[in-house]
Amino acid sequence: MIRALAVVSVLVRTALRGLRAGVPSTVATVVTIAVTLLVVGAFALLALNMRSLLDRVGDEIQVSVFLVGPVVEEDAVSWVRRAESIEGVDSVVFVSPKAALERFRRTTGGGSLLEGIEGNPLPASLELSLHESFRDGPSSAQIAARLRELPGVEDVTYGGRWTEGYGQALALVGAATWGFGAVLGLAALLIVSNAIRLAIHAREDEIDILGLVGASRTFVFAPFLIEGGLQGLLGGALAWAGLYAGFAVLVESLSGGFGWFIGGAAPQFFGVCDSLELVGGGALLGLLGAALSLVGPRR
Repeated sequence: MIRALAVVSVLVRTALRGLRAGVPSTVATVVTIAVTLLVVGAFALLALNMRSLLDRVGDEIQVSVFLVGPVVEEDAVSWVRRAESIEGVDSVVFVSPKAALERFRRTTGGGSLLEGIEGNPLPASLELSLHESFRDGPSSAQIAARLRELPGVEDVTYGGRWTEGYGQALALVGAATWGFGAVLGLAALLIVSNAIRLAIHAREDEIDILGLVGASRTFVFAPFLIEGGLQGLLGGALAWAGLYAGFAVLVESLSGGFGWFIGGAAPQFFGVCDSLELVGGGALLGLLGAALSLVGPRR
């Protein structure tokens, strides 16, 4: 055990010495990996917030039915029962014009929009929550069509079409994440590989001496793998720090547009597991690049 720890200590010290000896290439490699993960992480962060909105929308109102004319309490109960009898409807809530007006006043800018308007322009409505299996676009469209056929219904709106469109946008963001990740990741691998090859070339004399004294291939080239892993780890940490700083600074100034894009939900940053995956992805990228540089015969 002590011998193994001593060997690991030697390998790590050798790797650190190699990083210090090639500062320009080390900086270039770390920055390349950081930029790669920064771009990929930005798309992943956007996808995370968009996905949280879709999950939240699934539990919210899916169909709104606007009714014609004043609705007394007895009629409201009848409307609720008729809506609940439709297949796929989970629950129904009656919203009176007064309740709708109070809700509208509480929204951003709602009070100012009502200035100068006498009376209550908002109609009575029903808010329907659908069963999970009926929340897709075609199913919610069928339910909306049945509701429109009922007498006394002025209009019906439903979110199935919006949800499908938003889901397509989320899929596009996901595809962009993988696409940019593949292209930039390949570039990072090549840069790490070339940097390690240059380091090997610069230390050929040292490698030859180690071979003459009987050092194994693993002992000779393990420091280069450690170098690649450390460079990737630094790049991943730098990317995480850049994303966190950008999130903290920009979300506040872009809260209106960003909040609208994710449906008014509070923006969220990566959790612990996602953060570790980002930093660990950088370490893996550096390790793979270093391994790529060691492929092939060596003297």
